[in-house]
Amino acid sequence: MLAILFGIAALLWPGLTLVVLVTLFGLYAIVDGIAAIASVATHRERGRWWVVLAEGVLGIGAGVVALLVPGITAVALVLLIGAWAILTGAMEVATAIRLRREMEDEWLLGLAGILSFVFGVALVIFPGAGALALVALIGVYSIVFGIAMLLLGVRMRSVGRIRGPGLRLPI
Repeated sequence: MLAILFGIAALLWPGLTLVVLVTLFGLYAIVDGIAAIASVATHRERGRWWVVLAEGVLGIGAGVVALLVPGITAVALVLLIGAWAILTGAMEVATAIRLRREMEDEWLLGLAGILSFVFGVALVIFPGAGALALVALIGVYSIVFGIAMLLLGVRMRSVGRIRGPGLRLPI
């Protein structure tokens, strides 16, 4: 349901959605970096404290870049979303294949996986197509993905009623 709501918001306010995504990432990266550095200060006796310190410094740096140069950050975010969609899409297709033995209409998860994969490939191949256009594409993707997941959830719920609470999924 959240995917559908996010998709609607992205379609209604694409510019605002992009600005909010980049700003939230920047703020998150800075806070996460500060937390990592603080954890080094309080737990320095652990072996590889310098790795956590480097992570903190890089996080703060990435956050500052995101806030100061949002255009570059938006393209990087688009590439990150593309990589995420490719990986999750492949996993969803693999899970759908495994679910064939457990239920009918597993194709809904497979369809969602294919959509995720194709969406990710498109983002990686055409990152410069325009961040606002990609936000609209993300909005449509989120709505379609959310509907597919809602339908899958309804189907799985009915399978659970038929087979009982002991249903084990192969994931």
